[in-house]
Amino acid sequence: MGEDTGDRQSTERRSDLPRRALLVGGTAGVVGLGFANRDRLNAWWWRYSGTRVHREEGEVDHPGAEWVPAHSANYRTANRPRDFTVDRVVIHMPEADYDVTLRVFQDPSHGAATHYVVRSSDGHVAQLARELDVAYHAGHRAFNERSVGIEHEGWADRPEYLTDEMYASSARLVAGICARHDIPVDREHIVGHNEVPEVVRVCPGPHWDWDRYLAMVAEAAAEGPDEAPDGA
Repeated sequence: MGEDTGDRQSTERRSDLPRRALLVGGTAGVVGLGFANRDRLNAWWWRYSGTRVHREEGEVDHPGAEWVPAHSANYRTANRPRDFTVDRVVIHMPEADYDVTLRVFQDPSHGAATHYVVRSSDGHVAQLARELDVAYHAGHRAFNERSVGIEHEGWADRPEYLTDEMYASSARLVAGICARHDIPVDREHIVGHNEVPEVVRVCPGPHWDWDRYLAMVAEAAAEGPDEAPDGA
């Protein structure tokens, strides 16, 4: 499972205080930073202005997903894509079963969570954090801010967990994420945790069938939005 000790809120508050002063102090300095820093500026504005996005308890982004919230210590509230552009989906394997994975992400001491967890037996999807929020899942702050993370029940060295049901459900989930955030369906934008820069991981492991999976995501994307619930 992801570890993100470098992406905790307390550290961010300390490191961003001078930038808050810049924003409050006037517009000249902000304009001088240029459009290259647009995402960062938007993020600081939303963080310090007191503006909050209204949220309905239990609301999910993916049709049919079950809301099983992660502990608030394991993600950061945000307003993506207004404050951070979302252009990646990160595929994970937790090295644990479905129930244990959910419990770990509800533990405030863990310091990490993904947006979704997909069950092996039937493809059931749990959503733990809203897509507009930054979940601590990638072990890399910039990737956390730009991506949606999905755990798939199982172990990297146990291919029996990679069921047809899980592949199909995850493909529909990712097709929906890509549609919502205008993410291309390809291997540049749908990546494994092991492909995140500066991260040493094997997940999702050598048995993950990328060719099959990307074809399924593309097929689901061509079929349009998924309106039916995924596995019971």
